Amino acid sequence: MVLETFLELFNEKTLLNLLVRTLVFSAAVMLTLFFVKLSRKIMDRNHRLRELDPTQFTFIKHFLAGIVYFIGLLFAVYTIPSFRSLVVSIFAGSGVLAIIIGFASQQAFSNIVSGIFIAIFKPFRIGDRVKLIGKETFGVIEDITLRHTMIRTFENKRIIVPNSVISNEIIENSNIIEDKVCNHIEIGISYDSDEDRAIQIIREEAMKHPAFLDNRTFEEINAGDPPVNVKVVGFGDSSVNLKAWVWSNDSSSGFVMKCDLNKSIKQRFDSEGVEIPFPYRTIVFKKGEEQDKNTGESET
Repeated sequence: MVLETFLELFNEKTLLNLLVRTLVFSAAVMLTLFFVKLSRKIMDRNHRLRELDPTQFTFIKHFLAGIVYFIGLLFAVYTIPSFRSLVVSIFAGSGVLAIIIGFASQQAFSNIVSGIFIAIFKPFRIGDRVKLIGKETFGVIEDITLRHTMIRTFENKRIIVPNSVISNEIIENSNIIEDKVCNHIEIGISYDSDEDRAIQIIREEAMKHPAFLDNRTFEEINAGDPPVNVKVVGFGDSSVNLKAWVWSNDSSSGFVMKCDLNKSIKQRFDSEGVEIPFPYRTIVFKKGEEQDKNTGESET
């Protein structure tokens, strides 16, 4: 029966039907491409829509595009009598094939369902900076499709994670509630240096930076709490360890601010005599002896 069905495909009527169905499916593809392009233009131009919910908008766009593709393909194949009988005969005579297809599509449906849950519950959104805990994956959510989530790293590389995988991961999201970030700056000073002066320098340099954010509450301002909290957090072998909590509007500006403060604080320390200790030892060879230039002690 399968051989007879294949022979029927080469008659003139079937070829004409095939041409018509191909045109129908091509029209469905063109309609989908037009829909995707139109939705991107609407999203790019309508800033309120993009800020409102770009994640759900993007996922629905991919979901509807998939439906259009599927319906177009199904209509094009099913309405051809020869193809219809061929498909029915294959599936009717091969239960093993149906089982294989079922197992193969299980993961695909799992990704689709996980993508729907991501779009509904929004553990992350497009544009969020995320980190997968326990893995070397950190970047910005760029796209959420029916199958996978695309993460753009800060090296401008793309990481493709299946929706069923990322939905089960522990994710650190820097933007899920608010964008502002508390940046930690840790500096060690020598035991001979003035801790109070060092704390004052760190505070002054942080407050001068344009990315600095005063995150104090009304009660903390009335209580006289400083805009930048700096504490002595411990003691090292050769240093008193200071830690500053400096707020910024987001992670990107916070990173730039930390780099700038490392430089400006170091320059202020140098100009005002606050020493940042570092381990160094210069050996001078003299008459078979080793002399430590720091301590002046001789070693034989």
